[in-house]
Amino acid sequence: MSAFSSLAFSAVEITNLLPLTAVIVCIGATIMFLIKAAVILRVQADDVLRPSSVTQQNHNVHVPRLKMTRVHIPFTFRLLDAGNNSFDEVRLAVSSQVRYSLQAFWGVSIRELHVSLWRTWNDLRKASSSHIVDSSYCQQLATNVRCCQPHSEHIIALQSPKPPLILGAPPRLAYPLVVFMIRETEPDELLHPDETVILVNVVHLRDPVCPLPTSILAQYLKQASGQLSCLKQLYLATGDPMTADEGGSGGSATGVGGSNNGTGSGAAGSGAGGGVPTGTLSLAEPVACAGNNEPLLCSDSAPRDCPVVEQLCVVCHYFPLSRALLPCRHTCICAVCFSKLDRCPMCRATITSYFCIRNEEYLPANTTNELKVNSKPKGTVHWLDALNDRLTDFLGFR
Repeated sequence: MSAFSSLAFSAVEITNLLPLTAVIVCIGATIMFLIKAAVILRVQADDVLRPSSVTQQNHNVHVPRLKMTRVHIPFTFRLLDAGNNSFDEVRLAVSSQVRYSLQAFWGVSIRELHVSLWRTWNDLRKASSSHIVDSSYCQQLATNVRCCQPHSEHIIALQSPKPPLILGAPPRLAYPLVVFMIRETEPDELLHPDETVILVNVVHLRDPVCPLPTSILAQYLKQASGQLSCLKQLYLATGDPMTADEGGSGGSATGVGGSNNGTGSGAAGSGAGGGVPTGTLSLAEPVACAGNNEPLLCSDSAPRDCPVVEQLCVVCHYFPLSRALLPCRHTCICAVCFSKLDRCPMCRATITSYFCIRNEEYLPANTTNELKVNSKPKGTVHWLDALNDRLTDFLGFR
């Protein structure tokens, strides 16, 4: 009887202790959260608690503008039915505004390709008279079309090589397919140093060993001066108004320029079908060791300042968009809204630099001075946003 009574008494004590245990656990969790928040404040955002004059000055630092050089690219290149392309057949769509040769190679050595691209234009022109890629550095020649006249978009089908390619398991030492579009010039013809002479397209093809989707891995732009640049796509926030009525892609953050999905033009030039200009843009950044040359803003000859087809800023919907933000490359805001933002309105990435894709004559003459005078300090908001980002990342909410 005494044993039964002691067991009953123990059960009552445990029942009474349960609420107290829950309270202790909650208090412990709260203390741990406060400790973590304090550590983050101390280590990552010390200026929130003790703002200094130096930090306050840094809040008003002007975002630097990146200097660009506008260059015309006479070629376009894109993949057709990228999802269905395989080693059986690859369908390409190309166009050109100048005379050119098209050479494509299967299984090109990655190292030798990049070494050859550093050669001067004169050396590459002489090499292109036979094969621009030496036969010892590729597995097979896919096609070699000489002296093509300027034309609108034309479809080319490349048949699977025989015997099949042997690329091995990743990481591979060879690209599956490399397509060169080489400008044809007379022996005594002098080109402007900024003229585009070669567009190099590196294509990945889906196979059982590497099942990544078929896509354009990279595009390189070679100029007569010898400068080598890598094409990167820009993202127009509202699509291309010049092709919207023709079924062009619209919506938010539409990729244009150097395309990785096989649906956009490889570089801005004459558009698909009949040579109608598309007005697309791409950013060509000098590759490593290319010198201190400024990046290139590649576009076609179509004027982008026509008021009839203005693309409006996604923030104010009043002024036309005119600035491309870096590093995210979203082209979505005007100069007025740019002065009020620290982050990209499309992806919330911090703005570190920018460049203009068109002139900003739409601004009144005194707007620039007013923006500088009336701009309110954003120091507190800036650090609160930074603290919020740190807490969000630390807690794993994104």
